[in-house]
Amino acid sequence: MLHPLHTDIEKPKRMNNPFNYEPHQLCLLAAEEVKRWIETDPVLKEDADNGKMFGVLVVERTTTEHTEDTTAEHTENTTTELTEGTTAECPKTCVSGEHELGFLAAYSGLLAGRNDWPQFVSPVYDAQQPDGHFKQTERVISDLNERLRDANGELADEERERLKALRKQMSEELQEWLFRQYRMLNGRGETKDLVEIWQDYHTRPKVRRKFPLPPGGSGDCCAPKLLQYAYQQGLRPVCMAEFWWGASPKAEVRHHGQYYPACRGKCLPILTWMLQGTDYDSELGVWGETTLRNIYLESRTELQTVYEDEWLAVINKPANMLTIPGREVTESVMTLMRERYPDYDGQLIVHRLDMATSGLLIISKDKQVNTLLQQQFEQRKVRKKYIALLDGVPDVMLAEPTATGSGRGIINLPLCKDPLDRPRQRVDRENGKPAVTEYEILGMENGHTRVALYPKTGRTHQLRVHCAHQDGLNCPILGDTLYGRKANRLYLHAAELWFTHPVTGEPMHITAAPEW
Repeated sequence: MLHPLHTDIEKPKRMNNPFNYEPHQLCLLAAEEVKRWIETDPVLKEDADNGKMFGVLVVERTTTEHTEDTTAEHTENTTTELTEGTTAECPKTCVSGEHELGFLAAYSGLLAGRNDWPQFVSPVYDAQQPDGHFKQTERVISDLNERLRDANGELADEERERLKALRKQMSEELQEWLFRQYRMLNGRGETKDLVEIWQDYHTRPKVRRKFPLPPGGSGDCCAPKLLQYAYQQGLRPVCMAEFWWGASPKAEVRHHGQYYPACRGKCLPILTWMLQGTDYDSELGVWGETTLRNIYLESRTELQTVYEDEWLAVINKPANMLTIPGREVTESVMTLMRERYPDYDGQLIVHRLDMATSGLLIISKDKQVNTLLQQQFEQRKVRKKYIALLDGVPDVMLAEPTATGSGRGIINLPLCKDPLDRPRQRVDRENGKPAVTEYEILGMENGHTRVALYPKTGRTHQLRVHCAHQDGLNCPILGDTLYGRKANRLYLHAAELWFTHPVTGEPMHITAAPEW
């Protein structure tokens, strides 16, 4: 399962962080090989085309050659594989050999119903054995389900409740038993099972009570499988990357061939344990965006004022500045405004923009003004126009003109938090909150599409998801590291605001064109 890498590409000084990275050239080379496997195997391709996450881990194997030592007998031409921090007595004189690069490959979950494809690493624990404890107990639980479904009212209430309680107890016990079988190694050779890892990571009693066990599927994602196999075989991790293959899922934003970080809900606790003892970039970051603690605002960035009177101001927030102070960075629009207006002790911020988004923000200089402006936002009386640069060509420009007339349309995709992959949002048509965006295609430039976006609601990441999702424009905003690909910034700008002045009653229209 260790595949050779014949290349002169220089390896990184230390392993990348699985939650915050750009794919290293070595990972890109390995991933291209995996893509060839998929393309040339009809069975693999048929299942992968439905949508599957694949991963590669570039590893290093250190070989040590031995020369004759007359004090002991030894087989000729012996080569011993050594892992970092490991020593072993040997009756020959050891001479350090070369560091050989190769790569491992994995897929999340099952592929075409199997977890034993020879090109890919084996699962941490194989729960698919038909005669194993998991499958046997699973069949008993399935029989209980059938019995409850087929009863058609013939079961007495007491018996029905007893069977339901038994089913629940067996399911919970089986789930915990399964997680106990996943005994994960770390870089120091230590072992913990998934239940121990989960509970050690989530120490808050409230979280422990609500989520006593890891989410289903934990331990079967690419990253844990790759690291587990590498540690078992004495291979040193060099760099890692995961890419999506095939159709995008209905709820999440995943694009064919694009690279994504490891999921946080399932993998963050596991990889936090597994990477201990391994030299890697421990800076967690925010999924490829500028890490908060590394933000540097030159000479206390002076915010541009677009409009100001005695009651309010409208400023043009630069990209990568927080609207309000964060846990690690206190520099923000709020702190700078408090320095500008030191005599005002009320709430200055009326509404917010994401850190990565630039553009217009209204600042109140009076408590009553703040209340009146917030009411306009709550009642959706404030109209907003954003300008975005999309990373490619949206589907609406590739298809036939729509009934609304070529370059305009409305996206209606309800959104909710993704509890297993925060801070990402997902589309949920049953339980999501309404999210509506009007869009207008403005033109093409250098392979990118400029669009105007008019949000009718104000959900978290609404514009970013509506652009990137397959049922939206299916084309992420350039520089969107959550739902697209990294660039030098997120190309999203709050360009225009329409509102009513809370004191004079005058209609206000404030503009600030993007710098790009």
